Amino acid sequence: MTRTRAGRALNPSSRGVLASASPGLALASTPAEHTWSTSPLVSILVPTFDEQCELPALLDHLAALHGRWELIVADGGSRDATREIARAHPARPRVIEQRGGRAAQLNAATHAATGDILLFLHADSRLPCDAYASLAESWRAPHIAGGNFALRFGDGRFERALGAVYRLHRRHGFYYGDSSIWVRRDVFDALGGYREIPIMDDYDFVRRLERSGATRCLPGPATTSARRWRSAGIARTVLAWFVIRWLFVAGVAPSRLAHLYRAVR
Repeated sequence: MTRTRAGRALNPSSRGVLASASPGLALASTPAEHTWSTSPLVSILVPTFDEQCELPALLDHLAALHGRWELIVADGGSRDATREIARAHPARPRVIEQRGGRAAQLNAATHAATGDILLFLHADSRLPCDAYASLAESWRAPHIAGGNFALRFGDGRFERALGAVYRLHRRHGFYYGDSSIWVRRDVFDALGGYREIPIMDDYDFVRRLERSGATRCLPGPATTSARRWRSAGIARTVLAWFVIRWLFVAGVAPSRLAHLYRAVR
């Protein structure tokens, strides 16, 4: 592994084991090692705030995934044991602290990352088992700037309804951070990263990403929790998605939209 400066990369030859590197030490490469050396490093960037309940299972999940990964947890000032859990986990993610909201956390994590691909993953989301293969295939297509993953919220009636609405949104180029947005590092830099606004930072980034070039919705699906929306119900949730998005597009200040978002949740 050559990229060990900022994060710790998972060993591509086995699951859940971390690779180490000694500066200046040259090792004979095998055909398998050569294959990995020409494959992209994917930086998984996880923003957290009071996620001590969700984070252990996420890190277990990521440690078991096949691929060439770098894990970075960007904590926004958790009041629980989130940071301690991350530092003690066998996956050994790099933990950074950044207050100021999710967009600031992700920008700080990206600054620390060394990957060819940046993957923004919520603590209550899970990637498909073949996520790395899908990402690497897209990375080898230079016209693909980034994208997201097909998304499933769960198997209940409420979750299936949310999933159907989300698929409709994706056909029109609308998607959000819970679908695990990914982007080439050079494209992220060219776009100037996330705008540090209190709400819709993910959609704002997606709008700019969609204008920058071709994007791809990768198969899977990835999964995420519907915990934020269950109490609101399907009608109120879908209405919130549509109304807040179009008010944002119309130029309503994100600070005002943040108050509306809290009211409908």
